[in-house]
Amino acid sequence: MEQLNRIELRGNVGNVRISAVGSSQVARFSLATNFMYKTKDGEAVVETTWHNIVAWAGKGMPDFSAIVKGAPLYVAGRLRTSRFTGNDGTEKTVYEVIASKVEVPDDQA
Repeated sequence: MEQLNRIELRGNVGNVRISAVGSSQVARFSLATNFMYKTKDGEAVVETTWHNIVAWAGKGMPDFSAIVKGAPLYVAGRLRTSRFTGNDGTEKTVYEVIASKVEVPDDQA
């Protein structure tokens, strides 16, 4: 059976940090997605999840100046898990989406 590691997200940008790495650029930003449901009592609940995104400039990427706080985005990529020991000595796990495609809706560009 073929293995698959793919994630697609549509949400709004939170914090953005764009850095130069050699002759390329990397954008690291958070993306909020909402899941809405109703409780047994009929009360509407919105559950927001924040995702860490890493996007390298190149094919499938927009001009990184379009990635601004609050902007709606579509992101496709793969999930990567990293583990490290924090300054306080505790083991930490970080989940990141390594983007292969980032799209800004036409009315936002």
